[in-house]
Amino acid sequence: MIAVDYLEVTWRTLAAMTALLVMARLSGKQQVAHLTIFEYITGITIGSTASALAINLDQPFLPILLGLVLWVGATILLNNLGLRSRRLGKVIRGEPTILIENGRIVEEALRQVPNLTLDDLLMELRKKGVFNVSQVEYAVIELDGSLSVLPKSQYRSVQPHDLKLDTSYEGLGIELVYDGRVVRKNLAGARLDEEWLRGKLAERGVTDLSQVMLAQLNTDGTLYVDLRDDQPITIDVSDYKRQLEKL
Repeated sequence: MIAVDYLEVTWRTLAAMTALLVMARLSGKQQVAHLTIFEYITGITIGSTASALAINLDQPFLPILLGLVLWVGATILLNNLGLRSRRLGKVIRGEPTILIENGRIVEEALRQVPNLTLDDLLMELRKKGVFNVSQVEYAVIELDGSLSVLPKSQYRSVQPHDLKLDTSYEGLGIELVYDGRVVRKNLAGARLDEEWLRGKLAERGVTDLSQVMLAQLNTDGTLYVDLRDDQPITIDVSDYKRQLEKL
């Protein structure tokens, strides 16, 4: 009897994990830190239901699975409806709240945000590098609980376009070696080959690829190489900079 119970727990657990994986894929990608309160509570409920599906042997499998599918389906449906209708989206997810406007704390709005005190607001401002409320044009509490801060124009960091400076192209680096293994797909995409890569590494005394934690080809014409238990090195490959900009 015990062996049968263990077997049932095993297949129910695998089935629950498979169902969660499929439903997570259907739900789309979203960072945990960016979940709204509704999405956070929904995630906990789905996880609890999946856990019950795996270990509640005295409960039938299919009704719990059906409840899990319906809950996830309803969540996806509500999210899609919220995307189509801004008004409905505000009902489901809420809306951002302005807490500071033109250097003034909006006290009524602050009181409407649960579990957020004035000390909490000041702490979040300090995390953003703001120690003087009068320097803030707007501070907004987002749907996921994070604080977005727009400093007044005279207190913002100077950007190159403010000084009318031209900047060069800066794209994403391309990983050519990852954990000692050549990423041949990326190498081919950069129109390079392994012989070229090994030659560049050999110029700096690196002959064993297993000692390379990461080799990244950057659009500034350099090859960044991070060796295991050693200082990283940078190799000049400026001859290929124009080629990279065309990719």
